[in-house]
Amino acid sequence: MDRLINEIVSAIEADERILIASHLNPDGDAIGSSLALALALKKMNKDVFVYNRDGVPYQFEHLPGAEMVATSLDSEKPFDSAVVLDCSELERVGKDFSSMVATKKWINIDHHLTNEYFADITLIDKDACSTGYLVFNVLKALPVELDKAIADNIYTTIIVDTGSFRYSNATNEAFIAAGELVSLGVSPWEISNKVYENQPLGRMKLLSLVLDSLRVSENGKVASLVVTKEMMSATGTGHEETDGFVNYARSIEGVEVAFLVREITSSEYKISYRSKGLINVASVARSFGGGGHRNAAGCVMEGSLEEARKAAFYAAEKEVDAS
Repeated sequence: MDRLINEIVSAIEADERILIASHLNPDGDAIGSSLALALALKKMNKDVFVYNRDGVPYQFEHLPGAEMVATSLDSEKPFDSAVVLDCSELERVGKDFSSMVATKKWINIDHHLTNEYFADITLIDKDACSTGYLVFNVLKALPVELDKAIADNIYTTIIVDTGSFRYSNATNEAFIAAGELVSLGVSPWEISNKVYENQPLGRMKLLSLVLDSLRVSENGKVASLVVTKEMMSATGTGHEETDGFVNYARSIEGVEVAFLVREITSSEYKISYRSKGLINVASVARSFGGGGHRNAAGCVMEGSLEEARKAAFYAAEKEVDAS
């Protein structure tokens, strides 16, 4: 780990123009880790470009540096290095992303089980509480003074990916890092309030429709929810407002695996799996060409809504029965 961090530090110090990119439909880890790294590199007088095709979700627009995130790479000149964060594969950044980028080297910082090691330098720790935590360790090795703006972003990655320190990845290291970040000026209440207590009315209306789609398997161990384009249209919402909905199904007593089926097109659906810990949903998602973490993973399925939901149910129940 130290060797890889030193390699990344050496590359960053040597390079002048650096691209930072993260995955489609970004969460707090993707955005927070990107902004923390970007703010630190700007303090080092680097020419930094932050890219995310889908932009910054509403609950993270308050983060320091959020205005730096661009949704297009059009007309961008070559980069000395491209740092891809919270992605196990380049396709997670977007279709044809790699062909749109001219760079001398690829750097990947990630914590997913299913990483494809596509970069020249790959820092991966599947046990890390967040990609932001790994970025934090890189930043501490750089010749830059960490400040509250950087700390706010890193802290956000940790609370989002640990479920506010409720999930199994809320390790001793996660709490130690959180303490260090608080000492840099982070206000846990301020961050939590903006991330979790600032929800649009439309999201609540959408949730009421989604909960009505709840299905639970006969043995009570698998549950699912559905989000259709019609539901989002009726409530004036988008896919970003569905973040966290799957956890309502997972919270049901006796449920070991929950998943959310979100309509992308009439024949394409995003499946988001969540586990309470006993079941490795990364292996379930991988069977459909997806991937992720042991307790949180996803994939895309084609067909009708019922076909996608049935296939997702069958795979989850099969994994539960085998455990």
